[in-house]
Amino acid sequence: MADQPTETEPAPPPPPQEPSPPDESRSVGELIFDVSERVTILVREEIELAKAEITEKLTTLGRGAGIAAAAGVFVLAALVMLMFAFAWLINDLLGVETAVWAGFAIEALLLVILAAIAGLVAKKLFGQVESPTPDMAIEELKETKDTLGKTP
Repeated sequence: MADQPTETEPAPPPPPQEPSPPDESRSVGELIFDVSERVTILVREEIELAKAEITEKLTTLGRGAGIAAAAGVFVLAALVMLMFAFAWLINDLLGVETAVWAGFAIEALLLVILAAIAGLVAKKLFGQVESPTPDMAIEELKETKDTLGKTP
């Protein structure tokens, strides 16, 4: 039972067939059919490699995004508490008892400045990110193209 794939695991593709030994009596049609079949198998395997690569990269990105979202929620709650504490601290330092809004206005200005800085840093980081492309599959296809292109 352990050899059978589960519902969450896709069945592995069948192993490629062994190439038939060279036979002088094979017709040109048989040879062309054999080459066509092998190229079809090769293309299917390259597509499967690309799918597996993209799935792995997107799964990792998804996990990271989920964890980052959870961290963001906790930081947001802490930030709200810190913002209130900081606004009241400013009011206490300024000795303002009647104009409570002054501490909150100063804090809001500081938060806008921090948001602008964070936005610029985020823009820079997004510019550095590579897309989740199947690099190994692309390299394999280039090698296959070069190999097939060199046939006499």
